[in-house]
Amino acid sequence: MDEILNALTRAASFGTPLLLASLGAIVCERSGVVNLGIEGMMALGALAGFAVAYSGSSLWFAVLAAALAGVAAALLHALVTMTFRANQFIAGLALTMLGLGVAGLLGKPYEGFPLSDTALEWPFTLGAGLLAIALYGVFFYTRAGLLLRSVGENPAAADVLGMNVALVRVLATAFGGALAGIAGAFLSLAYRPSWTDGMTVGLGWVAVALVIFTGWHPLKAVLGSLFFGVLYYLQFRLQGSVAVPTEVLAALPYILVIVVLAVIGARGQQGNAPESLGRPYRRGER
Repeated sequence: MDEILNALTRAASFGTPLLLASLGAIVCERSGVVNLGIEGMMALGALAGFAVAYSGSSLWFAVLAAALAGVAAALLHALVTMTFRANQFIAGLALTMLGLGVAGLLGKPYEGFPLSDTALEWPFTLGAGLLAIALYGVFFYTRAGLLLRSVGENPAAADVLGMNVALVRVLATAFGGALAGIAGAFLSLAYRPSWTDGMTVGLGWVAVALVIFTGWHPLKAVLGSLFFGVLYYLQFRLQGSVAVPTEVLAALPYILVIVVLAVIGARGQQGNAPESLGRPYRRGER
């Protein structure tokens, strides 16, 4: 029983950054905006959080700095895709590369220096779970949630009804960036209190896939993140105890992501994807 409880506890911890990042992506995509830059925003958040904490500031300020770093990157994505109408998928990929590159460059002076004051993992985990419940309530039981989903489903109709489509999408994108930044802060402030280039190790991409797996539903994202957390836990727990190369165990979560995405693509399943997801909108267009 203790082993099972320990496994679930560690799985929840491993799944925390996935849950935070995927919740942010769900809000963003519910408004109709695709952001594949989560990995880059997580890296920027991880660096910003660590840099502020390492300077001696409060951990709360470090988390805030991480969130603001994610917001800044997200607003850049909004500017490029909404003002200059760049392809959202390409812009997201570019943002990931930019975020990873900038974080790697600016983070070099911080490599090899651990934090003396670290954050507790469980506040992040508890906060992520409560946020998922809150978002479920907002999405399906409030006017704000209805507005958000309307903009993602039919922005032209929402525009006719007097909703500011651009503002809703910018705010949703910024919120998603903030959560991606906080997900990165979890890695550098709590899970592995230090800064290393590439410490996000593809978690942003798993979060993107998790959004699709869970049908853009915040409560299902909790179960999805826990499932992937179990896979990460097994990756470390089984090392040395089974006749399977370590590299194979480390690749398990990513292999599953590829397999499931391939199956979804082959069947042409879109699940509960917002009708206007990835489509730019300009006022007056139909």
